[in-house]
Amino acid sequence: MITTGQKIATQLTERSRLPGTDLDNIKFGRVFSDHMFVMDYTDGKWQVPKIMAFGDMRMSPASLVLHYSQTIFEGLKAYRTPTGVNIFRPQDNIARMNRSATRMCMPQIPEDIFMDALVELVRLDQGWIPKGDEASLYIRPFMFASDEYIGVRPSDGYRFIIFTCPVRAYYSDPVKVKVEVEYSRAFPGGTGEAKCGGNYAGGLYPAMKGASEGFHQLIWTDGITHKYIEESGTMNVFFNIEGTLITPALDGTILRGITRDSIIRIARDEGVKVEERQVSVEEIHVAAKNGRLHSAFGAGTAATIAHISNIAFGDEKFELPNVADRKISNTVGEKLDAIRRGRIPDPYGWIVPVS
Repeated sequence: MITTGQKIATQLTERSRLPGTDLDNIKFGRVFSDHMFVMDYTDGKWQVPKIMAFGDMRMSPASLVLHYSQTIFEGLKAYRTPTGVNIFRPQDNIARMNRSATRMCMPQIPEDIFMDALVELVRLDQGWIPKGDEASLYIRPFMFASDEYIGVRPSDGYRFIIFTCPVRAYYSDPVKVKVEVEYSRAFPGGTGEAKCGGNYAGGLYPAMKGASEGFHQLIWTDGITHKYIEESGTMNVFFNIEGTLITPALDGTILRGITRDSIIRIARDEGVKVEERQVSVEEIHVAAKNGRLHSAFGAGTAATIAHISNIAFGDEKFELPNVADRKISNTVGEKLDAIRRGRIPDPYGWIVPVS
């Protein structure tokens, strides 16, 4: 574990924006809480960690991140419970962000400071968590290269920030998806497994084309042959073929989803057969055509479980069963939500309570 023993310097906002915010009517990712955490890396070490009022920051036009995209991020959530507030699996997000940092030639973030910052930031702004079954506080840690320099090399300086925002459901309805066999998200040896900004920027154009055709998301295929399924836009993807839950194996080109891992562990404990393996487009296509594909869904922090209503393979489109008839995904999703919101005990050690 990376530790520093540093204390967080805290300066509270002089005027909270919460009283003037309607938490019952918010768009995902558009409303931000009162405070943010900031810590700079200069001269080969992390400087004093701070919590301050959320606000704009100044940046040089020559900041390296603006030119060469040396930036990584994470996404996790905090939830209201009958006894307080829980953060879900922050240890795993911290570990994944440090793996991304290594891949992108960035410094490791001290784990103790990272955890303390998450807990303290949520504690300060827990009033921003909306009420309701679909509500939570979305937490966005990110780090970027801060050197003022034009040249292709790793930065010497970095800034690490965490801010939060109140959110409700990412998708209000089941989603329509298209299997993408022209454009690629990632390649073997690339940065597909890292949660870095460039992975998402490269997917915007094909996603925009898909949206113009009436699809909410794409299902990406491998960058070499386009014969094998990888993930779906902002989510990992699962398929229920005759009672077996199938998801692409982690092979270095797709994100190691924390919600993905949670679903797999709960499903297996519920007696569901789960297969993590190579999944061909042809297998899913044939299963959909023969009526053996009982359901499909995406899994991610923002959406949790996003049911797929329609899946397109070229010009062929298949409608999947109604959400109410999806026993596996509904059972697993309900148990996962109950753990996060403190309605049932957490047998996995995933929850970090905020006092």
